[in-house]
Parts: sequence; structure tokens; C-alpha cells
Amino acid sequence: MDLTQLRAFVTVADAGGVSRAAERLHLSQPALSRQLQTLEAELGLRLFDRTERRLRLTSSGEDLLRRSRAILSDAEALKDRAKSLQSGDTGILRIGATPPTIEAPLAGFLGDWRERHPGIEVHLVEDGGTHLADRLHEGEVHVAYVPAGDSRFDHQPLYPIHVVAAVAADHQLARARTLELTAVVDFDVMPLHAGFGSRDWFDAACRAAGLRPKVVFESASHNAILALAAARYGIGILPSAVAPAPDRVRLLPLVHEGAALGRWTMIAWSKRRHLPAYARIFVEEFSAYARLHYPGRALLRQAPRIKPPAGMAQPLSKGRGSE
Repeated sequence: MDLTQLRAFVTVADAGGVSRAAERLHLSQPALSRQLQTLEAELGLRLFDRTERRLRLTSSGEDLLRRSRAILSDAEALKDRAKSLQSGDTGILRIGATPPTIEAPLAGFLGDWRERHPGIEVHLVEDGGTHLADRLHEGEVHVAYVPAGDSRFDHQPLYPIHVVAAVAADHQLARARTLELTAVVDFDVMPLHAGFGSRDWFDAACRAAGLRPKVVFESASHNAILALAAARYGIGILPSAVAPAPDRVRLLPLVHEGAALGRWTMIAWSKRRHLPAYARIFVEEFSAYARLHYPGRALLRQAPRIKPPAGMAQPLSKGRGSE
């Protein structure tokens, strides 16, 4: 078994077939098929069920796919370490982030940062916070925006994120400064998909309170939810990082029995993998930028304070959402 065979296996699984995988790897189909057959023979397992139209992973293949990705990631990390020992100013940086955090503050930071570090190729991976933690753990990204509190990772705390209700400006709840969870669930609600931090925190708070909200729409797009909230289709459940909202929508921090719903977010990296020098530079410079330019700072002055994560030297200064 060698890395070439594992890379062939992973590429075929991702592409859903040998022909497309062969194109990606710049190999002939017979050569790629031989690599798969050799790998299956060495493992003593069938990795794919072969049908007329496509290949489907067997249960054994699904299990080994995850481990194969980790091996390839570790091999790439070894190459990254060698590069960083040589120069520290070239390489590929894979960053995992949610859509709102890509819009702000990442978008405002990356342009200037890439000009200062032209040798670093930045790849953005978009997903929900919960799924990003899994991607980081599996080695699919070097660093990721994830909620604080995951002991698998080293991290730099960034800023607090509250769960907020997006209501039409003329809605009967729009005049409040904060909204109790019990008041919001009397209306139709529109959260992000499961796997986004704000959705998971909202669901957990509802379960703890014995509440059953009526979900009339869920999406991966916070803009879609804001548009529907403006149209009075329902109340959006979103992270405070989406601020500012359109003129026809108000964002109000959600609380339950006076306590805020939310967590701090952090830029994190795996404890078990080498972090290239250029990734460490990114973490340091981006952390300083994000703490000054994160979205929703004004909104968070309305909300109860979310306690900074353990190990943070000092909370953000007054007026930056920590009060």
C-alpha cells in the first residue's frame, strides 16, 4: 500500500466514478482501476460496490475513507512542515469558516493579508460551525472558525456570538431590546440548518426549557432568512455575526431567564497536527484584526455578557461586546 493508492481511493470516492477521478488525477482509467484493485487486494476488502452507472462505497469503504483522508492529511502536513522549515513564506492555507464569518471579518482581512504574503495560497472551506469542527479534526482544514469549548483543539478566542431573533421592523416584538425565548416560540421560526452553531444553541435551549418551536423554514443562507423575516414570513434565528441587517429587519438578542444564548467563537487548529509557520502568522494577525472589526459589536451591547472561554488572558475591552 502507498499514498498513491490511497489518493486514488479518496479521489474515486469523491468523484463518484473512475472516469471523472482519472481526469482529476491525470491518469488513464485502466491505470486508476489497477490502483484500486491492488489496494483492495492488499487490504482484503471490497471498497466499492460496482453498478452499471457508478461506484458506491461499501460499509468497509466508508470506514476506511475517513482514515485514508487522515493519512493523506498527515502526509501533506509532513510536506508543509518541511516547507516551513525551509522558508515559512510559501504553502497552502486551508481555512474553514461559516458564511457570515466569511463576509465579515474574513473578507475585510484577507485582501490585504494576501498582498503581504503573496506566496501563501488561501483556500476557503464553507460550512456550519459544528461541521467545521469535524473537518478540522479530520485534517481537511488547517484552521477553522469554531465555537469555543472544544478540547480537541488549540485556539485563539476571537469574540462572542449571540443567538438573535430577526424580526420585521413593524413586528409587535420589534421594540424590545432583547427577547425571551418563550416569547419567540409563540411565532413561526426560521433557523439555519442543523450544524450551524446558532441553530444548535437555539435547539438546546428549547429542549432544556421544554419548548417546541414551529420551524416553517430552514436554510444555509442567512440572507434568505433575513429576506423572509422582512416579509413577516416568520422570525429568523441567526447568529449576531450577520449584523448589520436590512432596514426592514431588527436583530434582537435572544435570552432565556435573563441569560444570553451563545458562545465565544475561536480560530482553532488541531493539537495532533503540525501547524505551518505561515498558518501561525495568519492566526496571530487575523485574531488581532477580528477582535477590533467583528460584526454585531453594537448589537451585543444590548445583550447579557457571555463569559469568555477559560484560558483567555483578558476579556475584550469595554464596548466590544464583552460587557
